[in-house]
Amino acid sequence: MTPKPTPRTPNDAGAEAPSFEQALARLETIVSELEAGSLSLEDSMARYEEGMRLSRTLTLTLDEAEKRIERLVESEGQPTTEPLELDLERAEERTTKDELPF
Repeated sequence: MTPKPTPRTPNDAGAEAPSFEQALARLETIVSELEAGSLSLEDSMARYEEGMRLSRTLTLTLDEAEKRIERLVESEGQPTTEPLELDLERAEERTTKDELPF
């Protein structure tokens, strides 16, 4: 069985990094191939290494997205961050009628 071509990584010269969705889809494909057990040991190791790289990239992307969602708030005169309030009922409880929720 001929191994499928792997997407280029950002370390490849002139390569563009795959989007989050493309990287996730590729990782899902790798997991399916490994679970099927039809790859040679060498191909399995190569897929595993690629999957680990994709996993780290996806984790970093999610961490960066989480940081972007945090908003700057002022607490006792010191700037701090807190997670964006996703529960609208709790956000409404914290605001008054005339106050904007952000």
